[in-house]
Amino acid sequence: MAPTGTSQPGAETPPEAVAPLMRGIAVLRRLTDADGSLSLSELERATGLARSTVDRVTLTLARTGYVRIDGRTVTLAPRLMELGNAYLSSVRIPGLLGEEVDALAGELDESVSLAVPDGGGIRFVHQAIRRRAMSLRFRIGDLLPAERTGPGTLFATHWGPQEWQSWRERRTSDPEGAAFPSLPARPSPADDLFEERVEAARSDGWVLDDQLIEPGLLALSVPVRDTAGGTVCALSVVSHTSRHTARGLRESLLPRLLDAAAAMAARLREDPAPVPGPGSAPVPGPLASWTAASKQELGREFIESLARGLTVITAFDGAGPDPTLSDLARATGLSRASARRALITLEHLGYVTADGRGHRLTPRVLALGYPSLSRITLPRIAQPHLAALAGRIHDSASLAVLVDDSVQYTARAATHRIMNVDITVGTRFPAYATSLGRVLLAGLPGDGLRTVLAHAELRPLAPHTLTRRTELEAVLHQVRAQGYALVDEELEAGLRSVSVPVRDRAGATVAAINVAMHSSSRTVEECLEQVLPQLLVTAGSIESELHVASRYTDVAVV
Repeated sequence: MAPTGTSQPGAETPPEAVAPLMRGIAVLRRLTDADGSLSLSELERATGLARSTVDRVTLTLARTGYVRIDGRTVTLAPRLMELGNAYLSSVRIPGLLGEEVDALAGELDESVSLAVPDGGGIRFVHQAIRRRAMSLRFRIGDLLPAERTGPGTLFATHWGPQEWQSWRERRTSDPEGAAFPSLPARPSPADDLFEERVEAARSDGWVLDDQLIEPGLLALSVPVRDTAGGTVCALSVVSHTSRHTARGLRESLLPRLLDAAAAMAARLREDPAPVPGPGSAPVPGPLASWTAASKQELGREFIESLARGLTVITAFDGAGPDPTLSDLARATGLSRASARRALITLEHLGYVTADGRGHRLTPRVLALGYPSLSRITLPRIAQPHLAALAGRIHDSASLAVLVDDSVQYTARAATHRIMNVDITVGTRFPAYATSLGRVLLAGLPGDGLRTVLAHAELRPLAPHTLTRRTELEAVLHQVRAQGYALVDEELEAGLRSVSVPVRDRAGATVAAINVAMHSSSRTVEECLEQVLPQLLVTAGSIESELHVASRYTDVAVV
């Protein structure tokens, strides 16, 4: 079995399968395998689809917000993570156990992760990283072979004859592990003693991975069990040989790891999945509400059955345990026939499994872009939106964060005007004299604003720089109330800018975006009438993608 395939091994395509949905998923998988970006010609070769089909599929995916098309290049967009989020929400493990994992990583001062089984491999679904020069970090959603991981060894203790046969066939057909490109190649097979390690794990109840994934990496894994004794997920602490020996890691951390796994198992038992009551079905998602309108607008270039099929995946988010066909049809706004065909297709491809009338997403859904996007940063999210904004208003647009009492530019889109605001990424300016800084200062919680201002040196940088603390505080309170800041010739003579905040899922201001221009290009009134509305729309677009991307992963702001 090749893990990167898009259908179940040996299974014939059901006659009810939705071919456009299969093609769309194939495109997403190839983009994921290529780390998120391919040209249209490369997609044509990678998928074996006709160029006209690739064009229609990518246009449809762009309409959903799942990819971006820049000339001839197609790139995965952060909104695609809502498919993986639907799986993570339905399985509940990151939501229920994530905070405990984060706390454990802080206590042990080592990286800690959670993994789930996926056929003959494993996928990490949550990790808490200890940031060091030698950082240990997996990509959420990457498929790793069971034989080279501690979690995979634990999951294999529950394999039956069929699972072992599939594993042996895969090892025979792919002895070098080429189907797992996220792992470094090994000079010799890593599974020589895999069955012995599985037997040891069955009796010990834990696994020590001594540099199986790559040289220098150590991992200690224990199972988080359900009431029947099965392994729901694996809890691992990851370190390297410069910090621990394999024996030292086991002796010092195994007791604490076993206690933590037992507490997590209890948490899963005590917090059963909520069952939606009458009238509490999920609200149909945005895709379901406009697929028909998009089809009418774009004609045959928009593949409505592809967009509708993807809504079925998102409908698992909040649908309760094992939703039925009726539940999913109601959540998407699709007919039962359309929802049924989508489910048949997704089950054939391995993204859904059926148990009686109920259905579940499988970890394979994470293969739809999640590894490529799980390390995305706020500047990367913002960059295309800033470029679009600069293109519309013909002035430079920037993203910045607060660093002590300064603003630091982290993303920027410049224009090609002769007279242009020339600022590079990484530049810092005093926060008090910039519109970006005032938005960021106004967004500080509690006494944060007074603390920063108390240590800031308010110097006159231009003829109109505001340097009186009481006046500055009054201006910042006004900025907080009105939701934007406009600074006119306070940083530099002739420079005018307007800024708005970018907020995280909790509503906290984490960054700001601005448009800067020469004061002769627009009046203050024109800035407020023409530029501010565009800024607010752009901030909303950035926030929307940030909120999707940061639901189950950490999005760095720089």
